[in-house]
Amino acid sequence: MASLSSQPSKKGLRTTASGGSNGNSQSNRGSTGQTVKFARRTSSGRYVSLSREDLDMSGEISGDYMNYTVHIPPTPDNQPMESSVAVKAEEQYVSNSLFTGGFNSVTRAHLMDKVIESDVTHPQMAGAKGSSCSMPACDGKVMKDERGVDVSPCVCRFKICRDCYLDAQKDTGLCPGCKEPYRTEFDDDPQEYSSGTLQLPGPGGSNRDPNNMSMMKRNQNGEFDHNRWLFETKGTYGVGNAYWPQEDLYGDDGNDGFHGDIMDAKDKPWKPLSRRTPIPAGIISPYRLLIFIRLVVLGFFLEWRIVHPNEDAVWLWLMSIICEIWFAFSWILDQIPKLCPINRSTDLEVLHEKFDSPSPSNPTGRSDLPGVDMFVSTADPDKEPPLVTANTILSILAVDYPVEKIACYISDDGGALLTFEAMAEAASFADLWVPFCRKHEIEPRNPESYFSLKVDPTKNKSRSDFVKDRRRIKREYDEFKVRINGLPDSIRRRSDAFNAREEMKMLKHIRESGGDPLEPIKVTKATWMADGTHWPGTWAVPSSDHAKGDHAGILQVMLKPPSCDPLLGGADDKIIDFTDVDIRLPMFVYVSREKRPGYDHNKKAGAMNALVRSSAILSNGPFILNLDCDHYIFNCKAVREGMCFMMDRGGENICYIQFPQRFEGIDPSDRYANHNTVFFDGNMRALDGVQGPVYVGTGCMFRRFALYGFDPPQPDKLKQKEEPETRPLTTSDFDPDLDVNLLPKRFGNSTMLAESIPVTEFQGRPLADHSAVKYGRPPGALRVPREPLDATTVAEAVSVISCWYEDKTEWGDRVGWIYGSVTEDVVTGYRMHNRGWHSVYCITKRDAFRGSAPINLTDRLHQVLRWATGSVEIFFSRNNAILATKKLKLLQRLAYLNVGIYPFTSMFLIVYCFLPALSLLSGNFIVQTLNVTFLIYLLTITICLIGLAILEVKWSGVGLEDWWRNEQFWLISGTSAHFAAVVQGLLKVIAGIEISFTLTSKSGGDESDDIYADLYIVKWTSLMIPPIVIAMCNIIAMAVAFARTVYSENPKWSKLMGGAFFSFWVLAHLYPFAKGLMGRRGKTPTIVFVWSGLIAITLSLLWIAIDPPGGASDIGGSFQFP
Repeated sequence: MASLSSQPSKKGLRTTASGGSNGNSQSNRGSTGQTVKFARRTSSGRYVSLSREDLDMSGEISGDYMNYTVHIPPTPDNQPMESSVAVKAEEQYVSNSLFTGGFNSVTRAHLMDKVIESDVTHPQMAGAKGSSCSMPACDGKVMKDERGVDVSPCVCRFKICRDCYLDAQKDTGLCPGCKEPYRTEFDDDPQEYSSGTLQLPGPGGSNRDPNNMSMMKRNQNGEFDHNRWLFETKGTYGVGNAYWPQEDLYGDDGNDGFHGDIMDAKDKPWKPLSRRTPIPAGIISPYRLLIFIRLVVLGFFLEWRIVHPNEDAVWLWLMSIICEIWFAFSWILDQIPKLCPINRSTDLEVLHEKFDSPSPSNPTGRSDLPGVDMFVSTADPDKEPPLVTANTILSILAVDYPVEKIACYISDDGGALLTFEAMAEAASFADLWVPFCRKHEIEPRNPESYFSLKVDPTKNKSRSDFVKDRRRIKREYDEFKVRINGLPDSIRRRSDAFNAREEMKMLKHIRESGGDPLEPIKVTKATWMADGTHWPGTWAVPSSDHAKGDHAGILQVMLKPPSCDPLLGGADDKIIDFTDVDIRLPMFVYVSREKRPGYDHNKKAGAMNALVRSSAILSNGPFILNLDCDHYIFNCKAVREGMCFMMDRGGENICYIQFPQRFEGIDPSDRYANHNTVFFDGNMRALDGVQGPVYVGTGCMFRRFALYGFDPPQPDKLKQKEEPETRPLTTSDFDPDLDVNLLPKRFGNSTMLAESIPVTEFQGRPLADHSAVKYGRPPGALRVPREPLDATTVAEAVSVISCWYEDKTEWGDRVGWIYGSVTEDVVTGYRMHNRGWHSVYCITKRDAFRGSAPINLTDRLHQVLRWATGSVEIFFSRNNAILATKKLKLLQRLAYLNVGIYPFTSMFLIVYCFLPALSLLSGNFIVQTLNVTFLIYLLTITICLIGLAILEVKWSGVGLEDWWRNEQFWLISGTSAHFAAVVQGLLKVIAGIEISFTLTSKSGGDESDDIYADLYIVKWTSLMIPPIVIAMCNIIAMAVAFARTVYSENPKWSKLMGGAFFSFWVLAHLYPFAKGLMGRRGKTPTIVFVWSGLIAITLSLLWIAIDPPGGASDIGGSFQFP
């Protein structure tokens, strides 16, 4: 599918017999077939094929392989090796190359000796320094292992780079150094066997005298002295070289057998990973009762209002009754789905016991957890600061999850070199930051947030060197920030220098060729990378193939996949002592999809789908966690918390785990309800008791298989199709209506992508460790190391991010993130629920993620405008919940229906907010008289509302002040952004006209040191007009009505009080809006008050002209100020 300009590796030409055993990556990468055979490696190293029957076994392997197992631990004479040095060379080549490609272009790998200006030290990172190749006229770098030690493929230790090694293998097969065939299996240097499983020091080995080299010496016969090695390291051959599970396994003889707490998962009592806790009956029962009472009273109230119109002002009565009927309908849509709120809890200790603890079949404790691919998206480094994105990446790389199971992907939709180099700097700084977090159990693992904490950093820290380490890391982080913030100038100066050099070359060429040196020189103003080559993405001065909407696809493996076993640091490796600390880093990949003019790239949804495809080929994690660039991991165990639900009984039916959004930098009063706690702690928790919360765009862990558009598994139907013989799984097993030959129509023409689908489905299953788990996988199936990356695989990943790949496929329609809406997140979650999937809401004791939110009034309104516009689009599309299938539950359907309908409430809300003013100015009220019946109904509805609010605060944990702030901003946004969204949506649907509400004026704050300075910035926007007019009209109406009543011969105080009460209700809700207009010191633009006052006065005079107070027919003769 994609070609390479460089020589393909041997891995691309290998047979796929061993590919099927890969537990963490794709199977049969080079295969052209559409099936995948599953196998796993037992603890003895033997590969056992898993039949369809084996997939439902609660045991790990069949009885033929359970009686006797021999364990030989890694020793200097027994170090596992890669199958070929070429594999290691290929992986290093991939990690040091920038891959580009796209439509009608060859996929190329650009070998980069230098990625950033600063030095790179971690051996996993691209551009890491190494020794020079010893071949004449070659400036390549020697291959390195995981510790950064040079790898010599021959016993003569001749230093050679990857390309020269491949050439030598291809031409003569002889080592250029010793002129003999390559010999690697009998190398006496233990360092040569340090790939795959690394040579690890014994207990306390790193603290010995470094001059004691007896471990490396031989006895008199030249053989390795095992007894001496065991004595010096206080080591052991694990479980006594051989163990018998049924006899001495649980003996207390510490030297000859396992202790009683070390046993296989199948031998332990089964424990659930999560629990579902209902709301106490003392709270939920009165809550449901009040909902029922209010619903009944609302019905009687509306019936009374319809039967008793106001004959004096029918128009006023008619407007009010229409609005009230709609409000009742809207309240039902919002309140009924809250009938079944629940709480959930997880048990991380049980998760560790099942997946990470040592056992007879897993003596080293290698993790059996599934892989997780983490997505971070960014588009414009000018609007999304690279430092913020870099801190998010660092928090991901330091997450508390098996390192080899994590893969982080950054999507740069702008293709900016600034983002690329910032991510490279972050990967370089992670070499210190990640081990530091592991050593001292740092929380949070975002360095900016951690160093900004206002608490004692030494609290709960037991190591004596913490203060010294923290001081050094703080100094390194300050330098890191300086480098990140200086990147724009650095890139500009570098590009100017290289462009000036090109101009000099061009001028020299003109002079030598006899041309006119006075003619203007036309040299393209390119953007240059640190290694002195053109950046393939967007240039500062846009040109053909190098603009924001026109550039090639780019993929760079910033950090290559780590080894499967821990790599412990030492005292002298870094500026910090990382002895006994795992210094491995997760896989990290930079991706910028191809963009070309004439293609609809579908914004964030298209970028997410490009990451889904490329990650499926590179790492194929069964689960995907997506984060915005400003949302970082606040709880390093958040991924484990979510995995408790996915791996628990019934987890195969869960499509995603949604975490609540928590924000930093919000003003203490939360003036504009930025925390949105009523939604995240109330509505979402309630939906968790139905079919699951909606997807809100970030902080969500997906099941990759569900994103592919498949229905939930149906074990009963699959069992009917079982065959006695072993048969590989295919996509038809999951979707009987999907023909294997039609896979390209749904997923595109990538064979690797198609083959990864059954693999990710199998790896995402929960453990079959209980009889109730009907759709699980055997324990231990995911302990096999992933295959190293090769150039062919990365080239395939580049091809699937090209702009043409999605043409005539179902990407964006059924597969992946759904296109066609501004709020693609809600639509994507709705499609999954509509296919019968369930989701789970995971509220952790420590916030899982934290991010930033706009605290400025205008920015907040525009954010709400975008959400409401997406909801209007959903209402007028086939994603309307009215058209949902029967698989969507009733209460879930009402919740999704409310998502599409709530912006339309703004039309009725605006009218209803004007009614108090119209009532005061006209002297009439919405009812004929304030009789007892009306007041009783009103009082009952109000009491029910207060009771519901109190009980909702009880079961949701929302503060009463937060609830009131939410009510206030509901009216503010309903009279501004929601109404604008309805207008915009109707114009788009009816006339195809799109309207954007942009900022027209701006005034800055005074104090830049104030973290809440943005709160006081006033930015004029047309969204402010309706609330301002409503407020001014109500104020003027109250003043006019009060003056008229005071000076009236027969004052009607009851009507005044009725109208004034509702006017005050409106103004109380608009109070935060008024404070936002005042700014810090009343710096609201004068034009705001001039326009608002003119409109309010004009409307008031127009009303008085239409209906004069004294029955006069003209303004001039009848109206006068009291």
